[in-house]
Amino acid sequence: MSERVIEVVAGVITDKRGRILLSRRTPSQDMAGLWEFPGGKREPDETAEQALARELDEELGIRAHVGAHLITVPQAYAHKRLRLEVREITGWQGVPKGREGQALAWVAPEMLARYSMPPADLPVVAALRQPDRYLVTPPPDDDEAAWLGRLEAALGRGVRQVQVRLPGIAEAHQARLLAAAATRCRRHKAGVLFNGPIEIARDAGVGLHLTSQALRALSARPVPADVLLAASCHDADELRMAAAIGCDFVVLGHVRATPSHPDVPGMGWTAFAQLRDTTALPIYAIGGLTPADIPEARRHGAQGIAAIRSLWGGD
Repeated sequence: MSERVIEVVAGVITDKRGRILLSRRTPSQDMAGLWEFPGGKREPDETAEQALARELDEELGIRAHVGAHLITVPQAYAHKRLRLEVREITGWQGVPKGREGQALAWVAPEMLARYSMPPADLPVVAALRQPDRYLVTPPPDDDEAAWLGRLEAALGRGVRQVQVRLPGIAEAHQARLLAAAATRCRRHKAGVLFNGPIEIARDAGVGLHLTSQALRALSARPVPADVLLAASCHDADELRMAAAIGCDFVVLGHVRATPSHPDVPGMGWTAFAQLRDTTALPIYAIGGLTPADIPEARRHGAQGIAAIRSLWGGD
């Protein structure tokens, strides 16, 4: 595989009904028939804004206003390596048409996952549809009411995806506390996954988050397709295992050293991005990160951050 990185830009074009425009790759193109966010290659002398405006004019016949950065996805294929930068399109003049013979589709956001896409476009869908922060709960102390109160406060601050961890507690006790946590998450319309025994997660009606050790012990998806499944990963092998069993997303790190893992040096953003390009799975970056790091995380292909301290609050 060539080490040269092909710089690609794409735009998220949304109409007044909230639908998003997808373009279908033509028979003459690589990965023909797959749907993607419109855009194309950036020339060496162009900025991302210039390249995307030019590509949308050539492909769709519109004059686009290029807005904020959404996510940049490094992605390795068998014969090439891409770096896909995705920007929001804040407005345009003209009527989008497939000027190069490509089919177009206006798609409701909740239907995007039904369209077959190239690997680099899949994390874009997650960035559009899924939360940009994933709270990992600390173990509860003796004051369960205070722990549940802290969870409620985090949900009140906008957390919409939660991994509940209850190590060192009897399983019957875990089940009761998970049920109480899940009730609070549902009240706030937040997703909840349990990092613990699958039977407890199933009985509570929540998703399952696998430790890397649990992930390595599996050869197939342990929950039905309609149950959210995630895993903690630290290297390319674990990312491949997560994809093989059909994880919906993963957590990857540690990006920086943390007080909870003082002997584990952070991999840094460069190494994170190098691992990012080996998988199409949505990824949360973890390790010493705060919400202020979300823009940096997205510049390296993460949909957001996972954290304990910075999202739990109240320390």
